[in-house]
Amino acid sequence: MIEDIYKRMNEEASKIFKERKVVFGEGNTGAEIMLIGEAPGGEEEKQGHPFVGSAGKNLNGFLEILELKREDIFLSNVVKIRPFKINEKTGRKVNRPPDKSEIDFFKPFLIEEIKEVSPKLIVTLGNTALRAVTDDKSALIGDFHGKVTETKQGKLFALYHPASIIYNVKLKDTYNSDLQILKGILKN
Repeated sequence: MIEDIYKRMNEEASKIFKERKVVFGEGNTGAEIMLIGEAPGGEEEKQGHPFVGSAGKNLNGFLEILELKREDIFLSNVVKIRPFKINEKTGRKVNRPPDKSEIDFFKPFLIEEIKEVSPKLIVTLGNTALRAVTDDKSALIGDFHGKVTETKQGKLFALYHPASIIYNVKLKDTYNSDLQILKGILKN
């Protein structure tokens, strides 16, 4: 059961990532779609739920386009703790990409999660999730986006991370086109 996976993960993570809050996946454990992001951010860490705050706003738009509800899918991240660094000017925590040790620690738990949920389609957001699910450290989202790829974990549909659109406006059309392709796949 998924609860057993999370119990083990929490016990092991508390030894390595002391005083870091683990943000578990959540949603419909019998879902046909599993959405996998990179890692929780500050709001996710604070609330203890994946895809809330600005990530939740992105998710809501994503779900609206696909005509799905949050309870229709299972949500998770590759890394289950917030990767952060301290901003030297402000002294505040700021998000950073997860490092190799964080990914390596949490990846086996992600694979167990995927097996437990057993979705018909895994949707990854960005390179970190794509690489974890494909087990290919050189995989690039540009090579995988917008199409279904067969992996050891099952069928995968890779999307650019919604945050990437903020930094590269040119990706917005590609992202929206990929969502329409995904919507068509889900209708069949």
